[in-house]
Amino acid sequence: MIRVILYLILIALIAFGAVWLAERPGEVAITWQGQRLDTSVMVLIGAAVALAVASALAWSIVYGILRAPAAIARYRRQRRGERGYLAVSRGLIAVGSGDARSARKFTSDAVRIAPREPLTLLLSAQSAQLNGDRDAAVLTFQEMAEREDTRVLGLHGLFVEAQRRHDGAAALAFAEEAARHASTPVWAAQAVLEFRCVAGDWSGALERLDRNLKSKLIDRRTYRRQRAVLLTAQARALLDTDRARASALAREAAKLAPDLVPAAALAARLLGAAGERRKAARTIERAWQVNPHPDLAAAYVGLRAGDSARQRLSRVEALAAKGPSDAESALAVARAALDAQEFAVARTALAPYTAAPRKRVAALMAELEMAQGDEGRAREWMARALNARRDPAWTADAFVSEHWQPISPVSGRLDAFEWKDPLAGEDHGTVIEHSAQPQVPATIETPRPAPATAASAASAGAQAEVAARSALGEAGLPPAEAAQETPPVIAEERAGQAGEGEAQLGEASGGGEPTTRGDEEASRPSPFFAGGSGGRRARAAATAHDSRDARGDMTPIAPAVIPLVPPPDDPGPNGGTAVEPEVEPPSSDGWRRIRALFKS
Repeated sequence: MIRVILYLILIALIAFGAVWLAERPGEVAITWQGQRLDTSVMVLIGAAVALAVASALAWSIVYGILRAPAAIARYRRQRRGERGYLAVSRGLIAVGSGDARSARKFTSDAVRIAPREPLTLLLSAQSAQLNGDRDAAVLTFQEMAEREDTRVLGLHGLFVEAQRRHDGAAALAFAEEAARHASTPVWAAQAVLEFRCVAGDWSGALERLDRNLKSKLIDRRTYRRQRAVLLTAQARALLDTDRARASALAREAAKLAPDLVPAAALAARLLGAAGERRKAARTIERAWQVNPHPDLAAAYVGLRAGDSARQRLSRVEALAAKGPSDAESALAVARAALDAQEFAVARTALAPYTAAPRKRVAALMAELEMAQGDEGRAREWMARALNARRDPAWTADAFVSEHWQPISPVSGRLDAFEWKDPLAGEDHGTVIEHSAQPQVPATIETPRPAPATAASAASAGAQAEVAARSALGEAGLPPAEAAQETPPVIAEERAGQAGEGEAQLGEASGGGEPTTRGDEEASRPSPFFAGGSGGRRARAAATAHDSRDARGDMTPIAPAVIPLVPPPDDPGPNGGTAVEPEVEPPSSDGWRRIRALFKS
């Protein structure tokens, strides 16, 4: 509105000036070179305006002609830049979508139009990765690493390619060089930290961690946790040389991360060995309040080796009362109560967890029933332990270890081990509970039970014990004969033997026919039910966990940083999973085999 008003005022002023000059026509006389020119003021003003317009028009034409070469060159550069930008953008889209042929085409266009541009170099490297030409990708990354504006990106690409070649020394060199840059990238700092951890250089890893904090690459909470893990690892390395230094490091780690169970357990053991039992007990109690764990309970009981079983039970009950009421507290109390022959206390502690028991709960219930003389219920609990859910274990990158480790042996990741169910987060179907009677298909005629004999009962009992021993072996028992890992096929055979043993046990209890097992196997003593070593194996079943051996020929390295573009031979995040073979349908004689199990 204001602009309109101003425009109208300006027009009014011009009109007023024109009218004023028209009403006052003057005369102008110009004498020049003996010539006299008489005219009016209005004509003179019009001539002056026309001359000015003509002069401006002539100058613009001359100026345009003079600047035409530069304008043409600028237009061509702009046009070339637009074409190059279009080629690079389409090439990156083709690389991201996995279209190798289009990526090569647009890469060649970008190299022809803008060969030295940073984005062109990046597109060339990624296209080479997509086409599987690792040598061309390395050469492009080397060229990028020599330029100041693309140095860090080139080092990142060289680092990724070195990891794909399993060249740990070259990968570490590239990461170290990138970490010395003014703006240290997160991937380089983390890679250097984990490489030093894999090499066992705990002092160098602590120094790198401090620099990461100063560079604000990690927050304070992550720093405290990782420092506690590194201090615990360093303390474990100094156990044989400097126990005093190891004790100080472990105590500092326990203060930095109270929920770090290995730090608290190690600090308590070292303090107890030095005679400072009160400090050791307080360290375990603080950790127990945050994270109850069987290692803490074992360290707490071991502080006073001369205590009686009832004294240990009292101390464990006091420890359990200071922490949250969960399964670990109940298991610790039940274990101590069984050692003290306080069966009622053990049964009360385990009662809330018997509806859906885990393997350790089922094993403890089997030992409890056996200690009270009820062999039938003990065998039932042992059979339930076969199919019960697994107990938590130290797990990292799908690797299960019996003991905690500061880094993952698979990827070299720091603080990777977690105390959790190794199968947590996966749907494995409904847990199969033990049934008292074997399920017989409706189409199969069951034979009439014959009178049971002592030999059949003994043979069935021996087979049930054999099946139960295999069940406890899979549940976590470490017997000498099962030191090697059981293949899946053998595990299935053992499960089948366990089912047959349970069926034969039901037949024996109901008056079935004698089994075909020999008297020698039937009279073999059970290591679980017998005294002495049997009790020790039962107690081992409550605390032992499955572990998987690491590959001997594998050198742990830092985890591979996500590549700039996944190469065609890279299976991706889900590519490592093996494809399950198709299960063939059962053969036509399957029913005959099932009938044979029940024939007289």
